[in-house]
Amino acid sequence: MKEGKSFEISQHQVLEAYKRVKANKGAGGIDGMDLTEYEKDWKNNLYKLWNRMSSGSYFPAAVKGVEIPKKNGKKRLLGIPTITDRVAQMVVRMNFEPLVEPIFCSDSYGYRPNRSATDAIGVTRERCWKMAWVIEFDIKGLFGAPG
Repeated sequence: MKEGKSFEISQHQVLEAYKRVKANKGAGGIDGMDLTEYEKDWKNNLYKLWNRMSSGSYFPAAVKGVEIPKKNGKKRLLGIPTITDRVAQMVVRMNFEPLVEPIFCSDSYGYRPNRSATDAIGVTRERCWKMAWVIEFDIKGLFGAPG
């Protein structure tokens, strides 16, 4: 860690996070900068982010709200962070996820790596044939926005 930095975040971690964000593609946020624009000055953009994150002075920008149509004709508001904020989120995820994944309940499926709602349903179906009892609850909102 460089002298004077509050948090141990390496420049390599920020670069790796950027590569993952870039691979995910996606739209730009409220600053109007998409991946193509970000790429033009990626070294400077990533350096500024690393410097702010490692010194503790990083604060995310506002999130761009975009309405997405739903199957029922209604709309859902989707928040789109800036590319910089997505990279910052990925840095945090890369550091935090390995620490907490091993201690999560094995029956937890929402927003977990390599787990899905389909996996949860599969386990539920399997257990229906093994158990003599059932606990019923509404899972409608467990894996995303309701409705």
